[in-house]
Amino acid sequence: MAWDTEKTKTLLLDAATAEFSTFGLAGARVDRIAATAGVNKERIYQYFGKKDDLFGIVLARQLAAVMSEIAITGKGVDAVVDYAGRVFDYQAAHPELARLTFWEGLERDEPTALETRIAGGIDKVRRLREALPDISEDDARELLLTVLTLCDGWQVLRNMDRVYTGTVERTAARDAARRRAVLATVEAYTRELVG
Repeated sequence: MAWDTEKTKTLLLDAATAEFSTFGLAGARVDRIAATAGVNKERIYQYFGKKDDLFGIVLARQLAAVMSEIAITGKGVDAVVDYAGRVFDYQAAHPELARLTFWEGLERDEPTALETRIAGGIDKVRRLREALPDISEDDARELLLTVLTLCDGWQVLRNMDRVYTGTVERTAARDAARRRAVLATVEAYTRELVG
C-alpha cells in the first residue's frame, strides 16, 4: 500500500493544532503530537522542520481558514454587528485559533505569517469602510481590533468569567449571553464612530 503523504501531514497538523493550543509552543511535545497522530515523530521533522516551524505552519493554517471564511458584507452598523457575530461563532466552534494567537503573543517576538495577516487586515479595514463610508481608516482599524479581541478573549480568558460572574461551567446559555454582550459592545462602539 502506498504511503499517503497528504493524509499523514493532515493528521500531524491536526494533532499539532490540539497540542499547541493546549500547551503553547514551549509546553508542546513532538512525541505527543506524533502519538496523537499515530505517526513516527521523524515525519514531523521531515515535513515541517523544527517544532517552532511547525507552530508557525499550524497557526498560519488556522489564520488562512478564518480569513477566507468570514467576510464583511452589507452596509451600516448592522453589517459590522453581523460580522462580529460570525467571528464570535467561528471562534466558539474553533477555540484553538484564539488560543494559538494568545500563545503566539506570549511566546514569539514576531507574528506568524505577518505579510498575509497585514494583507488580510487591510482587506478587512477596506470592507469596514465600505460598510461605514464615513469612518476613518484609523477608526476602522480600531473597530476591527476591537471585534477580534472581544471574540478571541472569550475563548481564552474563561477564568475571568468564573471570577466575575461566578460561572463554573461553559454552557450554551452562557455563550449566548456573552455573545449578546460582545455584539452590544460592538454595536455601541460602531454607532459612536458613525456619529
